[in-house]
Amino acid sequence: MADRSGIEAGTEQERNIEVVRRYLRTFVTKDLAELAEVVAEDVEIYGSGTAVRGRRYPEAAVSSPGLTVLDQQILEIFAAADRVVASMAQTYRRDATGATTVQSACKMYRLAGGRIVQFWGEQDTYGLLRGLGLLPDEPIAF
Repeated sequence: MADRSGIEAGTEQERNIEVVRRYLRTFVTKDLAELAEVVAEDVEIYGSGTAVRGRRYPEAAVSSPGLTVLDQQILEIFAAADRVVASMAQTYRRDATGATTVQSACKMYRLAGGRIVQFWGEQDTYGLLRGLGLLPDEPIAF
């Protein structure tokens, strides 16, 4: 029987969606053991003009000192073959000041053997930094 997304229960796509949900949840829980269960050691990461390899990069993002994810909303998530695409909004707090803001993001993941092996995506880092008071709240002059 298919769920709301049209994916049959117990399929590879459904399992892949659950892996991505578990990964995204680590930004709220900061559970690095769970992150290690769902992200390959040599994961390839593409976005924001960079390409890096290694689980240490998402671990560092999850563990960012002074920055706490208060809430996470997965706005859309869908799977096809070995890919999962998600759009989300996360509410961050800058612990030093208590300032909060919402950052939007869109990511695509490739999975193999129940783990994320590649992901691509973009997030609104400029808006995050402005919202937390780390950049001036004025237009950039080019």
